[in-house]
Amino acid sequence: MIDSLYIGATGMNAQQQNIDTVANNLANVNTSGFKRSRAEFADLVYRSVDAAGVARAAPGRLGMGAAVSSNAKMFGAGEIKKTGETYDLAVSGAGFFELVQGDGSLAYTRNGSFRLDKEGFLASADGSRLSSQVQIPPDAGEVRIAADGGVFAKLPSEAAETQLGKIELAAFANPAGLNSLGDNLFGATDQSGTANLGTAGDGGRGQIQQGFLEGSNVKLIDELLGLILAQRAYELNAKVVQASDELLGMANNLHR
Repeated sequence: MIDSLYIGATGMNAQQQNIDTVANNLANVNTSGFKRSRAEFADLVYRSVDAAGVARAAPGRLGMGAAVSSNAKMFGAGEIKKTGETYDLAVSGAGFFELVQGDGSLAYTRNGSFRLDKEGFLASADGSRLSSQVQIPPDAGEVRIAADGGVFAKLPSEAAETQLGKIELAAFANPAGLNSLGDNLFGATDQSGTANLGTAGDGGRGQIQQGFLEGSNVKLIDELLGLILAQRAYELNAKVVQASDELLGMANNLHR
């Protein structure tokens, strides 16, 4: 009976973490570039058991419950929505924007909501600049960002467009292995492999769309269904704990 109490408790804990994951997905349904997480489960260690008085060629195996093994990121595409803003960029396909954070480390994001910092460099909302170091002069007009990442603008001293730089996209052998850093940022790991920077539209990378943002890939119906299933599973595990507690109470009262 003690084992069933523990097993039921592990199931409750696992489903609570599952509900936490669903809650985080729902909370970020309107976060640009957000990628939903999925709780993945694993059964816990098995131990050998023998039924008293029963001859067996080999001992039985009893599982000891369940646990969340990982919260995997799902990198499916989100809906691309038009904003009309000059520095809003969406990646149509695979690839990440590479940012240089304040401490010099690199981070990767699908959130293309950029702006100009005080020196005219394209940067994220927290001030992290694109590693491409694209700088827009203060007198530049009609900034255009091409599908391959080329940044062009009309300068007062030039009759034709001038190319100011090029935004490259990072590709990974295993995007699911990226480490979530928060603020819609990811870090490279041994599982993801190193970032491979290249031109948008080449090598399997997506193209850049100016004036658009990628929404989250959270689907409300799927998340609500997952929430209901997790709640039911939690309730069933709670009933296992309750039933085990009642059986132990009966056993404790046998001397009466």
